[in-house]
Amino acid sequence: MSDPRGFLKVRTRRELAERPVEERIKDWCDVHAESGLQPWTREQAARCMDCGTPFCMTGCPLGNLIPEWNDLVRQGKWEDAYNRLSMTSNFPEFTSRICPALCESACVLGIFQPPTMIKNDELAIIDQAWQLGYVKPLPPQRLTDQTVAVVGSGPAGLACAQQLTRAGHTVVVYERDERVGGLLRFGIPNFKLDKGLIDRRVEQMEAEGTVFKTGVEIGKDISWDDLRDRYDAVVVAIGSTVPRDMNLPGRELKGIHFAMDFLPDATRRVYGLETKNDITAAGKHVVVIGGGDTGSDCLGTSIRQGAKDVTVLQIMPKEPTERPEGQPWPTYARLYQKTSSMEEGGTYMYSTDSVNFVGSDEEQARVHVENSTATEGFIADENGHVTGLRVVDVAPGENGPFTRQPGTERVIPADLVLISVGFLHPDTTTLVDQLPVELDGRGNVARNDGFATSQDGVFACGDAGRGQSLVVWAISEGRSCAAAVDEYLTGATELPKPIVASQRPMALPR
Repeated sequence: MSDPRGFLKVRTRRELAERPVEERIKDWCDVHAESGLQPWTREQAARCMDCGTPFCMTGCPLGNLIPEWNDLVRQGKWEDAYNRLSMTSNFPEFTSRICPALCESACVLGIFQPPTMIKNDELAIIDQAWQLGYVKPLPPQRLTDQTVAVVGSGPAGLACAQQLTRAGHTVVVYERDERVGGLLRFGIPNFKLDKGLIDRRVEQMEAEGTVFKTGVEIGKDISWDDLRDRYDAVVVAIGSTVPRDMNLPGRELKGIHFAMDFLPDATRRVYGLETKNDITAAGKHVVVIGGGDTGSDCLGTSIRQGAKDVTVLQIMPKEPTERPEGQPWPTYARLYQKTSSMEEGGTYMYSTDSVNFVGSDEEQARVHVENSTATEGFIADENGHVTGLRVVDVAPGENGPFTRQPGTERVIPADLVLISVGFLHPDTTTLVDQLPVELDGRGNVARNDGFATSQDGVFACGDAGRGQSLVVWAISEGRSCAAAVDEYLTGATELPKPIVASQRPMALPR
């Protein structure tokens, strides 16, 4: 049992120190100056109350045994802690770095004190496990004669593949990019998630028997129906990759890109890979439309590439610093928290909407100059390239939550505009043509609670079926989908099923 007075003895929550801003913006390494294991880590773990009803476990879709491994951290029993953690999570080194910690929002201690440092305890456990050699390949004791193709190597596909491989099936993971990892590798900057962590897991999975085929796009290099003929089951884990666009005047101008056309090449440059879009923020006025995590990633990346300045626009007002009445414990509360990128520079504009892009059209430029109070000295480009973005303040009003405020229009200079307003649905064009599966009303792959699609033997997990979500939900979906596939192939399963496909969180963070 945990220390029953731990939370009374230690009331202060400590965070990992970050490297000085002037140092870290010169490289692509982890922003933190400290690892998860610190002299105070075990003391912080003692703050866990070991509640009779551990709401932290209900906040986490993986069902992590949080109070158990918190107490093992307190005692310094790293192997036991790793064994508890690995019972429910395939890749804690990912979630402990990039998950928004739904579990901490549900922590009972958080009602009257800062919550337990669950995320850091997880980080300390998995880092210690790797360092002390506790993480080993777990190949199956026997092989079945069943084969499974997993399309997509993001967190959902990887988790599903690892579970099915360990169950004895022959699993092949297909990835259209040149490296494994999906958006974990190419969508999240290296300063937030070092790609060596992914490579290390891939090596473990290969040692267990999982086969990876990169640079293979299903639907083009191999048709979907041919893939289904080759394998006993197919798992669609292609993510939600169709970006939400902004239908604004001037959208056709050069220099306006989606965030996910910009971020992957930044990672490719770090690792010496060939770029695909060759977009850079170096020497440019950058405007990022969208203030979520991806917008923050664009900010940090632009600063490291040497942007002149970066402005991030968020249509929503600035988040409160305390839990709002409409987001009661233990739901996830949207609170204001500075990301590491926000501390590095740039300007955030809240309650700001985009009106239209400004560029080379002389009449468009003239109208904007005449109607704006902030365009003195602003000259339109003559080569069809964006030179600015016209914005306006918004506020709650009679006509809705985003009523434009008269007299607030102005133009922000921009050589590069990055659209970061989320994703619509997966790219299912070839899938629907070649292996017709039903889609839901949002364009995601429809499935029942057992992750089965309308096609026999075809399953879907992760963002492809759920829609844009979090890494922790993707891993949970992958684990549950693996159990469904195993049961389909063998008639029964002993693999864990942490969630059903229709399950939703108590509240979704943006």
